[in-house]
Amino acid sequence: MSEQKYSKPLPVIEPLTQPYWEHAASHRLSVQCCDDCGDLHFPPSPVCPACLSQCQSWKIVSGNASLLTWGRFHRAYWNAFKDDLPYDVCVVKLAEGPVIISNFFGATPEKLQTGMALKAVFDDVTPGISLVRFMKS
Repeated sequence: MSEQKYSKPLPVIEPLTQPYWEHAASHRLSVQCCDDCGDLHFPPSPVCPACLSQCQSWKIVSGNASLLTWGRFHRAYWNAFKDDLPYDVCVVKLAEGPVIISNFFGATPEKLQTGMALKAVFDDVTPGISLVRFMKS
């Protein structure tokens, strides 16, 4: 994290998402895992999207991913993002299967292409919040 104060919206941490944010603060990427059928999924849900079981736990994943798609925002939907325009958003598929929407860490990689290998990195934006971002691996 830079020395500047983070001025963008921060996540609202609720009981359902608290384990994710605790892992992220320790620089571990995690996804929910169904204890009954083994489905790995993100974002978290009170029930498994595959079998509707309420038995959920959290699994640490590798952070290895491939780029599915990306988009460049030229409009700030929140005032805090005005100075970042234009900024890129990426949709990645984790090696373990779940799909995550995020941002690139630092500069957007050159010559973006679907399937590009990426890896998760953590941006410590406050003492207790680390955001997952992706960079070329």
